[in-house]
Amino acid sequence: MSDAYKKAGVDLTAGYAALKTVKQLSGNDQLGAFGGLFPLADQDLTADPVLVAGSDGVGTKLLVAIAAQQHTTIGIDLVAMCVNDVLAQGARPLFFLDYLGLGKTESTRVQAILTGVVEGCRQAGAQLIGGETAEMPDMYTQDHYDLAGFAVGLANRRDLLTPANVRAGDVLIGLPSNGLHANGFSLVRDILFKQHAFALTDEFSELGHSLQAELLRPTQIYVDSVWPLLIRHRVASMAHITGGGLIENVARALPTGLSAEFAWGSWPVPAIMPLLGELGQLTPQDLRETFNLGLGMVLVVHPEERAATLAQLAANRQPAYQVGRVVTGDTPVVFKEAVNG
Repeated sequence: MSDAYKKAGVDLTAGYAALKTVKQLSGNDQLGAFGGLFPLADQDLTADPVLVAGSDGVGTKLLVAIAAQQHTTIGIDLVAMCVNDVLAQGARPLFFLDYLGLGKTESTRVQAILTGVVEGCRQAGAQLIGGETAEMPDMYTQDHYDLAGFAVGLANRRDLLTPANVRAGDVLIGLPSNGLHANGFSLVRDILFKQHAFALTDEFSELGHSLQAELLRPTQIYVDSVWPLLIRHRVASMAHITGGGLIENVARALPTGLSAEFAWGSWPVPAIMPLLGELGQLTPQDLRETFNLGLGMVLVVHPEERAATLAQLAANRQPAYQVGRVVTGDTPVVFKEAVNG
């Protein structure tokens, strides 16, 4: 094989090795074809099936992983960002594809990244059926890379979660996040590393560990916890709390004329978020519009389903909090102090 392409900066042999690695990690020997295959014969197809697709990336959290030289969990973030969106529509994730663009195919790093992708798919119950590893010198520096993903799920059309299902008096149930997840990192990095010049190895008493350990917590995947609720039709609508924080994302799960009234103080907020607020002199509105504030998913359930929903979540060992209610109003999301007792 001519080495002209390698001299230009692209190592095809390293790319083939990366494909072999992901085949071994995923156990899918079909990877490497021109298209990924997913058989529908084994699926519980309804009379009116709908495919639900979602695509996302990890954003500038990648820069933290690169600086820390810790790449084993960033693939979980990638899968989570996609499958949680699909789940929020009421669909069960079926399969996933990834895209990895980098300046140089370094085998140890690529294996670490793909290990996370495979683990994320395992947690989501989704099959990794394909992807692309693109070595692009001059597009990326040698140490930098980017990740994107694409997930597809299946739902019965009548079971899709939409704002139209929501009514005044519904209950808001929050599922805790695993910290920042993969959102707001441009602001996080600005506060911690530009405004204050902290190091990833720095520790804070509020956190009990290093910034690296905190910032690289992988995004929680909620499929195992939430799907049993969906098949029992317990959830009316749902919001995956990503970029835009509680305010923007919860608003997307509500119809016009109804408002999500959160009882502030009814759930624990991870210490990193008020710490960022203090260091960056952020307002409460800044925090609510940027971070998940401790809630990775917000479920909207009818009052008659509240007890059964909380019981099912407890049975699945999923912590959950009743964090508010749906009321009539023109402001989509409002916050009121929790009333004890």
